[in-house]
Amino acid sequence: MRFRYSRWDGSQNVPDLDADDLLSAMSDDLLADNDPWRALRRLFQQGATTREGQRAPGLQDLLKQLRQRRQRELERHDLGSALEDVKRKLDEVLQKEREGIERQLAGTAAEAKRGELDRLPEDPAGRIRELQKYDFVSPDARRLFDELLEALRQQMLKPFMQGMQKTLQGLTPQDLARMREMLQDLNRMLHERAEGREPDFDAFKDKWGDMFPGVESLDELLEHLARQAAQMQSLLASLSPEQRGQLQEMMQALFMQDERLEAAMRQLAMHLEDLLPDPRRYDFRGDEEMTLQEAMRLMEELQQMDRLERQLRGAQAPDDLERIDPDQVERLLGEEARRDLEQLRELTKKLEEAGYLERRGDKLELTARAIRKIADKALRDVFAHLKRDRFGRHVVERRGAGGDRTDETKRYEFGDPFLLDLKETLMNALERQGPGTPVRLAPDDFEVSRTELSTQAATVVMLDMSRSMLNSGLFLPAKKVALALSALIRGQFPRDSLHVVGFSLYARRFTVEQLLELTWSDWNVGTNMHAGFMLSRQLLGRQKGGNKQIIMVTDGEPTAHLEDGEAEFGYPPTRRTIEETLKEVQRCTRDGITINTFMLEQSPWLNAFVERMAKINRGRAFFATPERLGEYVVVDYVRNKRRAAS
Repeated sequence: MRFRYSRWDGSQNVPDLDADDLLSAMSDDLLADNDPWRALRRLFQQGATTREGQRAPGLQDLLKQLRQRRQRELERHDLGSALEDVKRKLDEVLQKEREGIERQLAGTAAEAKRGELDRLPEDPAGRIRELQKYDFVSPDARRLFDELLEALRQQMLKPFMQGMQKTLQGLTPQDLARMREMLQDLNRMLHERAEGREPDFDAFKDKWGDMFPGVESLDELLEHLARQAAQMQSLLASLSPEQRGQLQEMMQALFMQDERLEAAMRQLAMHLEDLLPDPRRYDFRGDEEMTLQEAMRLMEELQQMDRLERQLRGAQAPDDLERIDPDQVERLLGEEARRDLEQLRELTKKLEEAGYLERRGDKLELTARAIRKIADKALRDVFAHLKRDRFGRHVVERRGAGGDRTDETKRYEFGDPFLLDLKETLMNALERQGPGTPVRLAPDDFEVSRTELSTQAATVVMLDMSRSMLNSGLFLPAKKVALALSALIRGQFPRDSLHVVGFSLYARRFTVEQLLELTWSDWNVGTNMHAGFMLSRQLLGRQKGGNKQIIMVTDGEPTAHLEDGEAEFGYPPTRRTIEETLKEVQRCTRDGITINTFMLEQSPWLNAFVERMAKINRGRAFFATPERLGEYVVVDYVRNKRRAAS
């Protein structure tokens, strides 16, 4: 069998993100504040990466493409050349007229006509104004001038029209008269609104609805007109002052034969003035020439980019994405960008269909299944920092030591002994791909037998929830360690038990599911190890037999203890706090509970206290950076299992 590879050109189909990839990308944000909406917003903005390394773009990527597209247009075109194009066409008209004079006239008549042309102003607006009154000799010159006038009038009138394409193709005096009447009716309606009266928009729509298809209210009409007028405003703002003056004079000269139409347009511009935002000025730096028609089309496209950019920047929730027009995205950025947007729209739906998110009214909550997946991901992150041979020594070679294979099976996870249950493995594959041959196995299909363990362990993870842990960002890696440990025990050591205790001014027990909800509150003052050890000892006292241990993660020495059930806080630590905490360490030691401490900060006070505690309990102490905390805890847990089993 041969395989051929080539560079991706955007046309090949790339596998879509699945719900597991999405949840994995959100996990750190969910651990930080347990806010699915906020995590989704960050996912919308930043996109995600699959386990295979495939990048799924987010809104920031679309914004980057939009900025690059706008920059290319600005660096490509010379906006001032639009006026130069009008000058060239006027020169062509004059050249045709002079040729006609030479062919058709002679003597005084020819001289008089040449004199009229010589006296024409040099500026385009002046020439347009005078040539409208000029009696052409050459029919070709007259035709070219009329075509130029018609094209310019179309561009000047187009910002005020939406459904005028058919009419604009060859404007007749009757068309201009009808347009003047429409503008007068529109101005009358706007005047009535300005005086506080309610205009009869339905009557206006019945009469002029063909010019504004799809517009159902006066507000919609005004919004559309303001948006269209903004294109001309941006064009004027982007020109130099001299060019701007020329274009404005040219616009006035176009309608000199219909002063009432020009007056109606001026009046409408005044009504729209309050609705128009400050015109956006575009800094063109290119040298590619363009016509005025092309300049207006480019202005429309640039403003569409601006509106799309505002929509992308403002998108905070799935409903915001639904309001972004995929057709518009495709027109401006291409088919691939449209696919990216549609993929972003499906994120929430995928997570809900996979059973990771559920809605309770307007609230979005994680399911228990999602929390287990996040715990599994935390454990994978720990493994990712370990070299394969290092982890293999802890798990692969000794998994199930001291026990026999049981009838219980589980999905294979990295590190399990490969005691394959072929029947269950094949059934998993058939369930996934359906009936038929050949049966193709995937890694997730493998089912292996569990083994009996000769020892059981009961563990309490004591998490320091003092302000210093939360404010310095140390509590997030601590939560991830607790989740990783829960996933390890669930997958590898199902007979072990795990409890989670958070301590600051007081100590509380939390379930693994509640870990995601833990955030700062008023009770996060002080470091009451005394209360933490007391609660942990009570929890472990309910466990019969087996090994018992406390894994404490902290960044500081004890600064509080309990007196008759009430917390006493003091900083620096009082002698009473140290004594009461060490007494509780002695009680744990008498009950056969080992205390292993993982320090996230090094200080003389903390080091001295941990040394005294280790002498009493014979537990161990580690200094670990937040990035390596998971490795220390998980590997130490597995190493202890090996030691106990052997």
